[in-house]
Amino acid sequence: MPRSHLVIICLSILSAASPAPAEDAAARGYRWLRTRPYLPADFDQAVFDRLWTNWPAPDRKKASAADQATRRRMTLDHYGLMPDPDAKDPTAGPALGHVPVASGGWAMNCLTCHAGRVDGRVIPGLPNTHLDLQTLIEDVRRTKIKMLKPLSHLDIVSVTLPLSTTRGTTNSVVFGIVLGNYRDKDMVVHLYRRPPKLIHHDMDAPPLWNVRHKTALYCDAFAPKNHRVLMQFMLLPSTSPKRLTSWEPAFRDILAWIESLRPPKYSGAVDLGLAAKGRKIFSKACATCHGTYGSTRSYPQRVVAIETIGTDPVRLNALTPNHRTWMKTGWLSRYGKDKVVLKPSGYLAPPLDGIWATGPYLHNGSVPTLWHLLHPKERPVVWRRTSESFDHERVGLVIEALDTVPASAKSARSRRRYFDTARPGKSAAGHLFPDKLTEAEKRAVLEFLKTL
Repeated sequence: MPRSHLVIICLSILSAASPAPAEDAAARGYRWLRTRPYLPADFDQAVFDRLWTNWPAPDRKKASAADQATRRRMTLDHYGLMPDPDAKDPTAGPALGHVPVASGGWAMNCLTCHAGRVDGRVIPGLPNTHLDLQTLIEDVRRTKIKMLKPLSHLDIVSVTLPLSTTRGTTNSVVFGIVLGNYRDKDMVVHLYRRPPKLIHHDMDAPPLWNVRHKTALYCDAFAPKNHRVLMQFMLLPSTSPKRLTSWEPAFRDILAWIESLRPPKYSGAVDLGLAAKGRKIFSKACATCHGTYGSTRSYPQRVVAIETIGTDPVRLNALTPNHRTWMKTGWLSRYGKDKVVLKPSGYLAPPLDGIWATGPYLHNGSVPTLWHLLHPKERPVVWRRTSESFDHERVGLVIEALDTVPASAKSARSRRRYFDTARPGKSAAGHLFPDKLTEAEKRAVLEFLKTL
């Protein structure tokens, strides 16, 4: 046998005998999100492939003429579902944010809202600003009825509880209130309880990569950062306390994955000289609340009083005292060992890592670009996304600005395409601090924000 062949055989044996690198907690956490269902199935491939039959006539005609792969891509885009970037064929099988269950259906998880697309890239941890959850579930329900398939919990709940009222936002806070209402502090289910009083409002999902800088969660910083709080959206009555406890190791890993995330780099060109000027202005005008970046990194985790920040107060008032007390005294906070704020006074000024990619802005997603955030008087009353392109000049979404929702948008699904800041919980008011800057200073700060 030639010596070269012997060397190759020996190397192959050594390679086969070497143990694979150990999977760390973060890698396991991402794998759990990709492979383990924690909720019942919402729909299956057969239902997904028939959703297009519920679309408005022009879209339905295009889908009818398309081949299956094209039609599936159209379906993902229609509802703002993200294709799986790791799949060999993104048009076959579940979208990112859904995982298969034993029955053959697909179950939703965190990545449905917390994996998005910006400038053509699908990025786990980025807010999904394309998602139209209410329209998706309405069409799923209609399709199941046509196909004589059983309805899921979301199919039923969405009839009376809006999952979203505007594309790109979700009524997620209300989900947590409803699910928690039927559990005691030990997570035992009590279905006899009256439904809670709710203030419906939509929220813009925050970027997950900023969780690592925080010690408290949510825009009012009322909840502790621990793995149990992440589990509150899995509290369907069918999930027993014992099963919930069995998931704890997985959710510790999921939190580790979240804290391992880093923001994407800005995809365009940056005027470094102008950005350097912007950094100096930012350090004087913005850093007190939002922190500093680079080699002198700091993050104060400052909660700004609602009277000072002036942004929409609905979210602050939406969480009932009962819900906050339930979290403080119960299992989610380790029975009060982890801090829960019962009476938040305002909103947390978030860290700004990767802010260029996270439009729209403010906690309710009411401001479409960073330019509009820096120009409060120019924020549109009504706007809609008009392109998948990225606005590099204003840094954010490509939009059409309007005075009112057009009269032609008669159906609920068509109105969800428009963000109407006149509606409750959707105001674009507040955060007027940029008014103190000159136009040149605003341009410099905008350039600096691209570098974070």
